[in-house]
Amino acid sequence: MVWIPAGEFRQGGDNAQAADDEYPKHNVKLDGFWIDVTEVTNAQFAEFVKATGYVTTAEKKPEWDEIQKQLPPGTPKPDESLFVAASLVFRPTPAQVSLDDNSQWWEWKEGANWRHPEGPGSDIKGKDTYPVVHVSWFDAQAYAKWAGKRLPTEAEWEYASRGGLDNNIYPWGNEPVNSGVPRANFWQGNFPSKNTVADKFYYSAPVKSFSPNGYGLYDMAGNVWEWCADLYHHDYYKDVRNGAVNPKGPSTSFDPAEPTASKRVMRGGSYLCNDSYCSGYRSARRMRSTEDSSFQHLGFRCVSDK
Repeated sequence: MVWIPAGEFRQGGDNAQAADDEYPKHNVKLDGFWIDVTEVTNAQFAEFVKATGYVTTAEKKPEWDEIQKQLPPGTPKPDESLFVAASLVFRPTPAQVSLDDNSQWWEWKEGANWRHPEGPGSDIKGKDTYPVVHVSWFDAQAYAKWAGKRLPTEAEWEYASRGGLDNNIYPWGNEPVNSGVPRANFWQGNFPSKNTVADKFYYSAPVKSFSPNGYGLYDMAGNVWEWCADLYHHDYYKDVRNGAVNPKGPSTSFDPAEPTASKRVMRGGSYLCNDSYCSGYRSARRMRSTEDSSFQHLGFRCVSDK
């Protein structure tokens, strides 16, 4: 871990790519905190599982009673065949498609989990230093508690990501993500059909494969999305427009796209991010998903107050 000194910054969108939920840009003051230099790796997560016998969300059969709570009233129960231990795995499309429907490149794959990131037949042998994926928010919380740490607040994460730079678009500054030497693991080419792999990685990369930011933190842009502690609310920044001190996020969740679902914040982008789609490697970019969600491009890192 590295120490992030107490300070003040402007949280929110920095350029024309910013989404509505990144505004208004506002002032935030934070106490100092420790943060993991890298995303939690397969080796670190395996140590946790060995010590505790923990079973991740993706390794358990979903319960309809729990899923139903996130859905609009009257939603019919899906076919029983879908209620299997599974997770969401990326599959490229054979040709360029509209980016309005992400079900075209995500597959609910039985047997996909942190040990088998691409589903049955895949494994993490030789990938100790890769970020653990297919972890839900609950899984990340459980690991953090075991490690004597916690998940970062959204404000802490963005402050750390900026690496001491004021109002810059990326953790490295303002130079466009597609120019010069690759500074992060992201999708080059036409998403989701053709990745030119200019950064040498089609999927996730070992942590520390790219240069760190000003605080010495790796992969604060790209590689895998990272869970934060906060609930997600589309209009939260409007509530703190006049400034905030050590904000912990909203008391309730609201995503206009799925108003009945309770969601948590994800930050940092992933190897699937591209300017045409999500530009998730921007320091201000906000993403969200339900607490029980797990994906092939989603992990986490921890923070500590002591």
